[in-house]
Amino acid sequence: MRKIFFVASATALALTAILTFVNWKFVFLLVFFVPLIAMGLYDMYQSRHTIRRNFPLVGRLRYVLESIGPEIRQYFVETDIEGRPFDRLQRGLVYARSKKELDTKPFGTQLNVYDEGYQWINHSIKAIAFSDINENPKVRIGSIQCEKPYMASLFNISAMSYGSLSQNAILALNSGAKQGGFFHNTGEGGLSPYHLEPGGDVVWNIGTGYFSCRDEYGHFSAENFAKRATLNNVKMIEIKFSQGAKPGHGGILPKEKVTDEIAAIRLVNKNGGDIISPPKHSAFKTPLELMDFLKQLRELSGGKPVGMKICIGNKSEFIAICKAMVETQTYFDFITVDGGEGGTGAAPIEYSDHVGMPLRDALAFVYDCLNGFGIKDQIKIIASGKIVSGFDIIRALSMGADLCNSARGMMFALGCIQALECHANTCPTGVATQDPKLTKGLVPEQKSIRVARYQHETVKSAMELMASAGIDHPDNVGRDLVSMRIDKINIKTFAELFPELKPGSLLTPETVPDRFFYDWKKASAQTF
Repeated sequence: MRKIFFVASATALALTAILTFVNWKFVFLLVFFVPLIAMGLYDMYQSRHTIRRNFPLVGRLRYVLESIGPEIRQYFVETDIEGRPFDRLQRGLVYARSKKELDTKPFGTQLNVYDEGYQWINHSIKAIAFSDINENPKVRIGSIQCEKPYMASLFNISAMSYGSLSQNAILALNSGAKQGGFFHNTGEGGLSPYHLEPGGDVVWNIGTGYFSCRDEYGHFSAENFAKRATLNNVKMIEIKFSQGAKPGHGGILPKEKVTDEIAAIRLVNKNGGDIISPPKHSAFKTPLELMDFLKQLRELSGGKPVGMKICIGNKSEFIAICKAMVETQTYFDFITVDGGEGGTGAAPIEYSDHVGMPLRDALAFVYDCLNGFGIKDQIKIIASGKIVSGFDIIRALSMGADLCNSARGMMFALGCIQALECHANTCPTGVATQDPKLTKGLVPEQKSIRVARYQHETVKSAMELMASAGIDHPDNVGRDLVSMRIDKINIKTFAELFPELKPGSLLTPETVPDRFFYDWKKASAQTF
């Protein structure tokens, strides 16, 4: 290929010389040929890229094609049901609902209903007219120890930080939450003015970095917490243990996204590098100390609901938390269960792909633990992880959730096109970037309406599905509502696949089921 490059270059220069001899105006061909020849020569003698060294100039096409590969696949190669993490059907549904366009599809399903894993709702002959059920039911969050319980919507905005998302994106999300009457989780990046300004209900997510409530050493500051937790907009507090994108890793805000304002909001010193939160908390070290921290946050916030967010890893550690709640008679008001398939931010691929329990299994486990310890009546479960449709909500409710959160669904409502550039500060839609040239394209006043519409239409869809199954309220959704194909001829409901524990069965060794016994015995309220 090098010889071909030399021959082609010599030929181009010779041809230019001949043409210039005929008419001097052809000398301008050198403006085209000389830079290309220079680039080819540079490729031949650089040592970093083998392809360019062996195939000067032409080898650059490989990198060009690779850079636009995601776009080529998304727009020209993938079918409607092949895209990842979300296929075109899922994205199209969100876009249609956010714009209040027709969201129906003709000619039947594109899914293969005989594929292993296909799921459906068991509708009822005693279906209820949609006009006879509450179109927008509320879920009460607050244990007997909570002085200010919160009435939450069935579908809300999951944790996404200012920094990870742009200022305009946060403003649009919170304004949409205000219009639609649902809550907006701040993500672990702290409580920013843009979460508060529109006036929507806020759930303040507090991660291991204690952003917006830390001291100069990065430890939890009761003073800084109380100052913000008592604000009217802040309705609930969520202690983040882990998230679906990178459980056990800690949060990452790439340096490209770190501005002076973001550093100030998070109460960190800007040093030109990434902002990284630790993989574990420093405010407590044992489950019993966690209960003390829970009581402290509830008191400092004025009695607001306090919950936790977790992607399940070691089962014994969650069981240890349950044992600590029973021992101290101190209860979380809610638990947000994030599936291993979740995640909006930057994460190492090994963490995204292979760390953390998937949502369906995690929901069943958490519900069974709380029920087994006899404390489910005190605690609401919030499902978070790839939930974008009414069916996704019903499926989560059937596994034990009381309500749901969505992050990427809300991003699609803002205009996200799944460009997969969230980590690079180059998001073309202005959603996940701090580049002002890109964020100005996202107009909060317009996008907030789409967020509110999408949430409303999705809840409406979920309630219609319940009505079709003869169910009038989310509380009545059980594991027998959804069926799944196990193989070509075998079908089971979630109730058969995930048999529920009897209430109180985890309180004594004699009644602990065999499938829980190893982790139950290993768990201790004294240590994680």
